[in-house]
Amino acid sequence: MNLRLTFAAVTFGAALLNGPAVFAALPAPPPNDAAPMPSLAPMVKRVSPAVVNVATRGTIKEKPGQHNPLMDDPFFRRFFDAPPDAKPRERQFQSAGSGVIVDAKNGYIITNFHVIENASEITITLLDNRSFSAKVVGSDEGADIAVLQAKQPNLVAMNLGDSTHLEVGDYVVAIGNPFGLQNTVTAGIVSALGRSGINPEGYEDFIQTDASINPGNSGGALVNLRGELVGINSAILSGSGGNIGIGFAIPVNMAKGVMDQLIKYGQVKRGVLGVNIYPVTPDVAKEFGLSESSGALVASVASGSAAERAGIKTGDIITSINGVVMKDPGELRNTIGMLRVGDKVDIGLLRDGKPRKVTALVAERNETEAASAVEVNAGLASRVARKRLDRRCRPYAGHQQQDLPRGRQGRESLAAQCAARFSRGAHPDSVKP
Repeated sequence: MNLRLTFAAVTFGAALLNGPAVFAALPAPPPNDAAPMPSLAPMVKRVSPAVVNVATRGTIKEKPGQHNPLMDDPFFRRFFDAPPDAKPRERQFQSAGSGVIVDAKNGYIITNFHVIENASEITITLLDNRSFSAKVVGSDEGADIAVLQAKQPNLVAMNLGDSTHLEVGDYVVAIGNPFGLQNTVTAGIVSALGRSGINPEGYEDFIQTDASINPGNSGGALVNLRGELVGINSAILSGSGGNIGIGFAIPVNMAKGVMDQLIKYGQVKRGVLGVNIYPVTPDVAKEFGLSESSGALVASVASGSAAERAGIKTGDIITSINGVVMKDPGELRNTIGMLRVGDKVDIGLLRDGKPRKVTALVAERNETEAASAVEVNAGLASRVARKRLDRRCRPYAGHQQQDLPRGRQGRESLAAQCAARFSRGAHPDSVKP
């Protein structure tokens, strides 16, 4: 035992004597002035004062039976002895969300429409715990944007970025007040761009992110690594109400366009072209002889509309607005919806497979001009069906009806359908393949 300890001591002593050679391979500790570890902290400290808590109070009028659908049934109303002429009830509510200061001098704060909806009292709380009241300058339900104003000293505004420069994979940071937890910061990436279908009645072009967004984050900031505002956090996709890594933010360019109109007019003067549009599905593209299923097919043109004055016709396919490619009807609707009444717009379209360009002046919305979308879509579907029938009938042009193939039992035969088309003067030789 002593021998082993003695041998170990001798060995250790030899190592000490030869220290420079033995320890030369070990890395030296970093000097005090070495570069710091990468961190988002400096950027977060700079921009966080511009993100505020938005607390609201108000009253909601509830219709009879709104809480319980059974109370809408006269039988259950009698069973539970509910008054037959019950008036809408009023219910007090309070909620909280987030907002972003975008103009320190004038005290403008941007948030979501749904954060301040029905609010009669709005209180802003800053990062330094100062609280004060704010008024609504204007709001737009379609874009889910509202602008508040609260002139206070020493406000800090966030610089606006350009959301058109965002790409999938870019790092972003969400700042807000989820569940009332003030100044919560989460990080992630841009998961997708141009998301729609979250609110079919709204104007959508969402940024999708996996940066954690929860109830209370609505109206808060989505910023890039330069600390620029690139989106307004608005919604999440969740079955439980909590975050599952799928959040949505309104692009700042869209939010700014709405904000400018709200500040100037108090509302969004959203213009229209006066067309009903239909998706260019692969079937539609095939029937119209197109190589790509993109753009928006014009199903009808309202009489006296901006589109009619510009020369747009039913069957045209709108492919671009002001040089920007329109992939689908939703993108076209968003683009036109963000333009002001009276704006000049250059429209690229396809007519009979040939590209054309027309210019229109965006007109004010007039509901009486709009045709029923259901009727238009049904009519367009019939038109596509007729073109498909013409293609099927082409090989039998000039044949007698008895020579044409028969249909299945219970259906009109293809012979009868083709004969009917020929009798009306439709000749399949004129149909494009």
